[in-house]
Amino acid sequence: MTSQVSSPAEQADEAVVGEQRKAAGAKDVRRLDRVIIRFAGDSGDGMQLTGDRFTSETASFGNDLSTLPNFPAEIRAPAGTLPGVSSFQLHFADHDILTPGDAPNVLVAMNPAALKANIADMPRGAEIIVNTDEFTKRALQKVGYGSNPLEDGSLDGYHLHPVPLTTLTVEALKEFDLTRKEAERSKNMFALGLLSWMYHRPTEGTEKFLTSKFAKKPDIAAANIAAFRAGWNFGETTEDFAVSYEVAPAVKAFPPGTYRNISGNLALAYGLVAASRQADLPLFLGSYPITPASDILHELSRHKNFGVRTFQAEDEIAGIGAALGAAFGGSLAVTTTSGPGVALKSETIGLAVSLELPLLIVDIQRGGPSTGLPTKTEQADLLQAMYGRNGEAPVPVVAPRTPADCFDAALEAARIALAYRTPVFLLSDGYLANGSEPWRVPDLEELPDLRVRFAQGPNHTLDDGTEVFWPYKRDPRTLARPWAIPGTPGLEHRIGGIEKQDGTGNISYDPANHDFMVRTRQAKVDGIEVPDVEVDDPHGARTLVLGWGSTYGPITAAVRRLRAAGESVAQAHLRHLNPFPHNLGEVLRGYDKVVVPEMNLGQLATLIRAKYLVDATSYNQVNGMPFKAEQLATALKEAIDD
Repeated sequence: MTSQVSSPAEQADEAVVGEQRKAAGAKDVRRLDRVIIRFAGDSGDGMQLTGDRFTSETASFGNDLSTLPNFPAEIRAPAGTLPGVSSFQLHFADHDILTPGDAPNVLVAMNPAALKANIADMPRGAEIIVNTDEFTKRALQKVGYGSNPLEDGSLDGYHLHPVPLTTLTVEALKEFDLTRKEAERSKNMFALGLLSWMYHRPTEGTEKFLTSKFAKKPDIAAANIAAFRAGWNFGETTEDFAVSYEVAPAVKAFPPGTYRNISGNLALAYGLVAASRQADLPLFLGSYPITPASDILHELSRHKNFGVRTFQAEDEIAGIGAALGAAFGGSLAVTTTSGPGVALKSETIGLAVSLELPLLIVDIQRGGPSTGLPTKTEQADLLQAMYGRNGEAPVPVVAPRTPADCFDAALEAARIALAYRTPVFLLSDGYLANGSEPWRVPDLEELPDLRVRFAQGPNHTLDDGTEVFWPYKRDPRTLARPWAIPGTPGLEHRIGGIEKQDGTGNISYDPANHDFMVRTRQAKVDGIEVPDVEVDDPHGARTLVLGWGSTYGPITAAVRRLRAAGESVAQAHLRHLNPFPHNLGEVLRGYDKVVVPEMNLGQLATLIRAKYLVDATSYNQVNGMPFKAEQLATALKEAIDD
């Protein structure tokens, strides 16, 4: 679990990488504090792999970074079309950063579709590297270009670098026994080599990766490495690239420790494994593949050595049914899905509420409704997590705020589920799941003790002195019922969805008992101990911006911009959405204005207004993309001035 680690503090000396290159030639080397690069091309052009490799080398170099993969829902969209464009944006810096960046400084466009789909995001003066081999008349017409933008002056406001990437790649690989089509597939590695030269990225890791990835096809590995080196050499020798850039390691941005680059889904998977080890329980995942949650299933299936058991079910209902059965059997049980799957799992979640068993429901939110936007992000499942079941079926809700924070959020969700014997929702989203950032690998001593005690014998004495086991006799502090493992002598008890009698767990249709059990289950959730919400307010502001989940990065970046401009604004961010922190009402009432940015139509704002009678103002976006910092800063400035 600690492979591919790197320590930014220890990597400080790597800032000298490139010094020999500077001394060797006359090309200018400029120092930058941050860069935003976007790779874009067909979904078959390897843009995600290219971005991943550039990110890995950037992480090993010690920069702070944040990424935004963006790809079509189709497995293989029509080549050369706008719907088929896949992109990967990386923001890296020599200081602490929070988002993948608003506007790229550099665009690598592998074809006309990639250029047209992304040019609106490029600020004037940005660098655009285009693969001229793909700018044929037919390709231009396919995306609606009436003339060639490389020749008609429409790109005069940018630093345009026309590079025949395909031709150069094929030429570099002519000594290999490859068809032209096979050779062309390596053009993404040529582009990666060129960008690695431009920004002085290490190269050894990528070459080792290619050797490992194509270990069974050494000729393909050698060809990709050759294309990668050819791209580097092209940057070194061509006159079109007269400048290269250095972005020093972000030494001051990180506390001491061992770091690695990690995505949200990978961090969440590691958090689940860590939770099972800290609880001394086997981990069971019952899941049905669904974008963007499938990576968790893939990752956990690799960790049988940690006692992890994964079950790929035939459908969503079977997945959660198996997980609930595993919870009854004494496992730390998890089911992973996205919004459409939550709808199918809702009846079994209600059953878990009635059975009062620990179960983690991991919802990696995406654009909806129905199938919606499978590969885009959204925060629109909050009310579904809160209320999307028949009857009064309260469920705690926890939400991570960054990709790395998914690890800690998984541990926190497991703590609540195990201590209070309840299903728990963990609400991540596509932005966090696929995005990545540096993560400090924690020491074992830092992880919470999640061990639980199973029921071992009788826990109640009848009036006649007989000792019996009552499956619904509650802990007076947590209101959790005993967790009795099947097969334990003397602890036999009923389970099922029909209402239970308080204490005995017998089937009960008594109205007063039902009222009591409903209120008790609600009181159990309401009484969950969660930390107070912390408020960042150094200047005594009158406006508070309140967020949850993945809006943390854009909100924090926007708040920083406003404060740098002399504005006074406070910020608070919620991890616990049910129950809310006990001090939240007091915090909200301390401000004249409360602004709630969300990637939905105002779901948290609705809850806040209903519970605390605070006139919270929504700022909403549902276009499948995360907020931009400048966009939020403008909206918050208007709220402050209003």
